[in-house]
Amino acid sequence: MTRGPIRRWRERGGRTVRLLLTFDDIMEFALALLSLSPAELQTLGWSFADRKRLLDHFLASGRAAQRVRPEQLPTMPIDLAVPQRDVDRLQLFARRELPKAASNAAMLDRVLVALDAASHRGPAASDEAR
Repeated sequence: MTRGPIRRWRERGGRTVRLLLTFDDIMEFALALLSLSPAELQTLGWSFADRKRLLDHFLASGRAAQRVRPEQLPTMPIDLAVPQRDVDRLQLFARRELPKAASNAAMLDRVLVALDAASHRGPAASDEAR
């Protein structure tokens, strides 16, 4: 028996949203994800496969960055297509763990604003989830 289109859509993470971040912010966010210990992953309720899938979204930014001159790269905005389920997970991570790993408070603010803008729930609903 084949899976129906709605079930496949849910398994892929639901609705795809656009996440706009600068290349530097994407790389710092990805490094923070990589720095999570197995205990921290478990606290978030994530598996290694979950983290790999989230990192794959950020690695897609490298394709867009290949065509850019190196001096323009740090501030270049990159548009990522991310399933809503993963945006929700990234919001949880950004609020709980990213402040511990971020070296730049302005980056943290920009990431939170971009995630809130991409989420259909907005900042108020994500604060309730904490």
